[in-house]
Amino acid sequence: MAQDFRLPDLGEGLPEAELVQWLVAVGDTVTLNQTIAEVETAKAVVELPSPHAGTVTALHAAPGEVIAVGSVLISFDTGGTDAPSPGPAAETAATVAAAPASAPEAGGSEPNLVGYGAAPQGAGRPQRRARVAGAVTAASDTAVLEAAPHDAIQFADVVERPVERPRSTPPVRKFAKQLGIDLALVEASGASGVITRADVEAYATRVGATATAPAAAEPVETFEMPAPAGTGERTTRTPIRGVRRMTADAMVRSAFTAPHVTTFLTVDVTATSDLIASLKEDRELQEHRIGIMAVAAKAVCLALGRHPGLNSKWDDAAGEIVEHHFVNLGIAAATGRGLVVPNIRDAQELTLVELADAIRGLAETARAGKTAPADMMGGTFSITNVGVFGVDAGTPIINPGEAGILALGAVRRQPWEHRGEIALRDVMTLALSFDHRLVDGEQGSRFLVDVADILREPGRAMLLR
Repeated sequence: MAQDFRLPDLGEGLPEAELVQWLVAVGDTVTLNQTIAEVETAKAVVELPSPHAGTVTALHAAPGEVIAVGSVLISFDTGGTDAPSPGPAAETAATVAAAPASAPEAGGSEPNLVGYGAAPQGAGRPQRRARVAGAVTAASDTAVLEAAPHDAIQFADVVERPVERPRSTPPVRKFAKQLGIDLALVEASGASGVITRADVEAYATRVGATATAPAAAEPVETFEMPAPAGTGERTTRTPIRGVRRMTADAMVRSAFTAPHVTTFLTVDVTATSDLIASLKEDRELQEHRIGIMAVAAKAVCLALGRHPGLNSKWDDAAGEIVEHHFVNLGIAAATGRGLVVPNIRDAQELTLVELADAIRGLAETARAGKTAPADMMGGTFSITNVGVFGVDAGTPIINPGEAGILALGAVRRQPWEHRGEIALRDVMTLALSFDHRLVDGEQGSRFLVDVADILREPGRAMLLR
């Protein structure tokens, strides 16, 4: 029996994903929930399990190709019957991946996947009410819109009345605009209801539409740097997608929504350096790699307990300030795919050793591109260590939905006043950016001083709770 597997909604509400690599080939025999491919969304690299047990008959995308949710990804020959759906124990494992979702497919339902994928029809998945771009006067039409699944609405259901905005990806909408085509007139060929570039091209062929070139702009004098020696190219163009696009969108949204204020404080951290050195000499603690980041994380958790305004959220929709009584501590990690900020859940409950282990684990997972989307959601405060790049200070941008972020500068050995004399000391600069809607200058300054006091004298942590 031939079966097609369509790219499912990975639980992030994103319309597309990029195929990173296939882990199977045509002719391979796979089992249910065997990992068949890796795809990259705007948030993370996600492993796709097989929805069927059988033989791979076709791969419908190449690595590097961007695929719309609902598009056919791979085909199988299941030999007449599909493998049974996983039991409750397997479904419980879904918590390690994105939330369950479904991708509609004509002609039948798909087995449940571990973590995500196509759910059988009638499995209890709530249906979204279709968004209608205008009033529908006929009661029968209203009933059709409310009862039908999001992807099942057909233009014939509502005749000569405003209907749901056509589903497509930004590149397809741009292409249709260049051709002067209204996407509402284009019929999606796939069962998912997502209009593809091929659908637009087919419609353009029927109506004879041609792309219109943009109006020529006024000539502007520009200067181009010479190409590097040994290369024939003067520029390199890289598509903006995946984590890079997500990070850019989040930073722009934060910078233009939350009024940022950044305050700086340079502190003598020699005592913390001595503490770290002594812990490294302890054989029982050597494998935990406790460093300045872990000590700073502990200091932040303690200081947030004294200054809850830095651990809150501005809820514009509800018109409320939400104060958290827990700390989901975001740890900024630079990766080859861009900056990601996974967070440590309930960090306030962890010891210094546990924080060090958690930070190390998050960093290793992020650099491997395996950070789950859920791990980058729900943060309440973040830390970024720019000192590892030799930078003394910066003005970090707050993660959307948080009140503040602390940047750690490089620890430098330099002359410093100590007990009335000049001595060589370990010195670092802290930079705190905070949302001025939630935190005023006094609160931000007092929080930063509390963090600095712990780094200056780690023993002070014994006095806080």
